[in-house]
Amino acid sequence: MTDRTELRETPQQAAEPAATERHSRFGRLPERIRPQDMVETRPATLPDPARDRYSADEWLVRYCL
Repeated sequence: MTDRTELRETPQQAAEPAATERHSRFGRLPERIRPQDMVETRPATLPDPARDRYSADEWLVRYCL
């Protein structure tokens, strides 16, 4: 009398579809982003000529109120 064993999937064979799907999704690096594309430069505020104008009475407002 011989023992019969059933053919079963090994854990590696069972994991192959998941590995294939994972590799198709994460198998390559994303496209490279250039440093020039990561930085945006613009002035924080528009220059205000009235703010930079000299005022002789400004010290009164700053220190006497």
